[in-house]
Amino acid sequence: MDQFNHQQFPEFPGNMRINDKNHLEIGGVDTISLAEKYATPLYVYDTGLIKSRLNEFKDAFSSYEKATQVAYASKAFSSLALYELLAKESISLDVVSGGELFLAIKAGFPASKIHFHGNNKSHHELVEALNADIGCIVVDNFTELDMINQLTTLHQKQMKVLIRITPGVEAHTHEYITTGQEDSKFGFDLASGQAKEAIELAQSLKYIDLIGLHAHIGSQIFETVGYEVVIERLLQHTVDWKKQFGFDLKVLNVGGGFGIRYTKEDAPLPIKDYAMSIMNSVRKQADNFELELPEIWVEPGRSIVGEAGTTLYTVGTQKMIPNVRKYVSVDGGMADNIRPALYDAKYTGVLANKVYAKYDSTVSIAGKACESGDMLIWDLDLPEIEQGDYLAVLSTGAYGYSMASNYNRLPRPAVVFVEDGIDFLAIRRETYEDFLNLEQSFEIKC
Repeated sequence: MDQFNHQQFPEFPGNMRINDKNHLEIGGVDTISLAEKYATPLYVYDTGLIKSRLNEFKDAFSSYEKATQVAYASKAFSSLALYELLAKESISLDVVSGGELFLAIKAGFPASKIHFHGNNKSHHELVEALNADIGCIVVDNFTELDMINQLTTLHQKQMKVLIRITPGVEAHTHEYITTGQEDSKFGFDLASGQAKEAIELAQSLKYIDLIGLHAHIGSQIFETVGYEVVIERLLQHTVDWKKQFGFDLKVLNVGGGFGIRYTKEDAPLPIKDYAMSIMNSVRKQADNFELELPEIWVEPGRSIVGEAGTTLYTVGTQKMIPNVRKYVSVDGGMADNIRPALYDAKYTGVLANKVYAKYDSTVSIAGKACESGDMLIWDLDLPEIEQGDYLAVLSTGAYGYSMASNYNRLPRPAVVFVEDGIDFLAIRRETYEDFLNLEQSFEIKC
């Protein structure tokens, strides 16, 4: 079997192969056989690549003098089977809702390695976190800090917390997924003094163990300067907070946002380059400000599962507008991948059933939702395409299934894990009958 010609297709993840049928293979499994077995749309995850990326992150931070934690940001994609896989990989977990926490606990993920995020954690969710004895809560605002104080005092139970800071550092990314600037719904603002007030308050609360700071500056970041600036800024303020009220920075969590390759225009750094920059910046600034080295925590999500995921579609109708464009419709779209409509996100793809062929036409891949904005890819070079062909859209492992919907009453697709030639149904496809599980019949009687 031949590997992809990366000169012709430089944007493709390196874990794919073409078999002697000219079919795309992922994890040693023919994608056409997967499409025929499980139907489409279908999310396919190469779990071997997921584990490889996790090991890359762990190895990249292994030279640091203090402890480190790599916490998978499960908002990118979560499932019972994925949490079970992650539980065996000696990493931590970032959850942002009671639902993610529930599923992680059900999967047997160690609660002591779970970090709870979110800007609007409910009273019920905080009780669940406290009862589960999770590792820490990342506190986002004063209301939440007060709720945690009340609950920990009521139960006389310690809870480790990080204070989330909005440091006023903007990553070079799409405005809708930039979260580190001052005007943000997330965290305590540094410039206005909110962060200082929150840290001083947390320090004074009996059952709250303030262990450190958290900052997340955005997503799809292709450079390191943003991390370096935020590290300097936070450690500089730590010096003042230490002098003023004895704050001891034990943990510095610099969030995630590490970029991946969706198309050939994307140029993410190797994971080790991000890690080396972060570690060196912490070492340098700790030395400059005469601080003890803190632990370093990071929260990769997209960079763990993004390129490991591929979505398979069946080609349906076509529409040619002379001298304008050719629309090719598939059996999914914004219901299973909202990112192109929401963020103007860019993807690429191939015909999975005839990868090596003459790429002689440019088409626009349309979804089947009743929305003019339901376009997966505007300009994609493909061979001659026919109804019934299978389109593989690459690098859809992050924020595909996790943001999927039933818009137009479309059932959510199945999720299949593949590795070493074996396929496993991780999440079954929804059926029309599943829609009735939450429905009640209403009959008006006169």
